[in-house]
Amino acid sequence: MSVKQINVFLENEPGRLAEMTKVLSEAKIDIRAIYVTDSTSYGIIRMIVNQPDDAKLELQTKGFTVSVSHVIAVELKDVPGTLDKVLGLLSGNNIQLEYLYAFVGRASNDAVVVLRVDDRPKTLEIFEQNGVRVLDDKEVYGI
Repeated sequence: MSVKQINVFLENEPGRLAEMTKVLSEAKIDIRAIYVTDSTSYGIIRMIVNQPDDAKLELQTKGFTVSVSHVIAVELKDVPGTLDKVLGLLSGNNIQLEYLYAFVGRASNDAVVVLRVDDRPKTLEIFEQNGVRVLDDKEVYGI
C-alpha cells in the first residue's frame, strides 16, 4: 500500500507558495498534510492532498514543477513511544528513512505518520508482521 505524495519545486520568492495554494484552492483540492523545506533560493513542498492526480495536472498546467512519489502512511496512537517503535523496526531491519512528517487526523485522536523509505515493500512486510497499521490511499485522502 502506498499513498501518492505531490512534490512541488518552488523558487524562494515572496508569494510563490501562495500562488501554488491558490491553484489548489481554485481546483477544490484539499491539502491534508504539508511539509516545506527550503534553502535560500528554492523550496520543496511535499503534500498529501485529497485528489493527487488532479493536483499534479492543475499545478503543471499553471507552470509549476511537480512530481509524484509514493510514501507510506501509518496510524499511530498519540502516546509516547509509538514513533520510537516504528523507527526501531526500520533501523533494526536496515531500512533507510529518507524523511517523515506527521499530522493528526479528523476521525480519531491518532497521529498519521508519513514515511519515505528506501525499501517500501520490505517496510510494508515488516509493519504487517509487527502490527503497525498502514493506511491505504483512500483513508489518507479522506482524512
